[in-house]
Amino acid sequence: MRWMLAGCWGLVLISLSVADNKKLQIRQKPRFYGVTVNTNVPIYCSSSRQDNSTVQWFKANKIGDEQTPLLTLIDDNINFQNHGFMQKAYLYITKIQMRHSGVYYCMVNETQGPGTEVNVFRPVAMEKALYRSNVKDGLIVFQGFLLAVFIAALFLRKQKLWERRDSEYEEPETDHIYEGLAIETCGGGLYEELSVYAQAEGAEAPWE
Repeated sequence: MRWMLAGCWGLVLISLSVADNKKLQIRQKPRFYGVTVNTNVPIYCSSSRQDNSTVQWFKANKIGDEQTPLLTLIDDNINFQNHGFMQKAYLYITKIQMRHSGVYYCMVNETQGPGTEVNVFRPVAMEKALYRSNVKDGLIVFQGFLLAVFIAALFLRKQKLWERRDSEYEEPETDHIYEGLAIETCGGGLYEELSVYAQAEGAEAPWE
């Protein structure tokens, strides 16, 4: 019986040591913000351990860049709020500005969270957006018109060059082609003399 109790206590101690050595897990919510200026932004951070942990906040311009502790940045828009034994911490950015864009990390007992990316945009009025869109469309149409005019002018110029070449071309005169040529005529009947020359000497006629 004693050995059984000792074994049970040993298992309990082992489980407690494993739980203590379990890796600390950090969660951040949300993972991304896309907001306009003058918006209030809260970032939530929590740890998996039930103890009073020390929370630190860092900021980087983008993922992979060097991180700067927020305590070293003098900014009245950034406030911290820790909840001690509840293992929760909040980072509040009030009336956020363009300079606050970046990635925010919370660190609990030397373990860093996954980070929260914050992108800040300037608000754009709908009237200005429509005006810019119409201006871009007008420029595209105007560029297309200029391109069509240029192509038409190029074809017209080539056509004029072809017509000019055709007008400058002179056909050769045909009157002088046969000048200097003399046709020899033989006296007597032409067909009779040809028959004489066509028959070989010494050959007998087929009817002889």
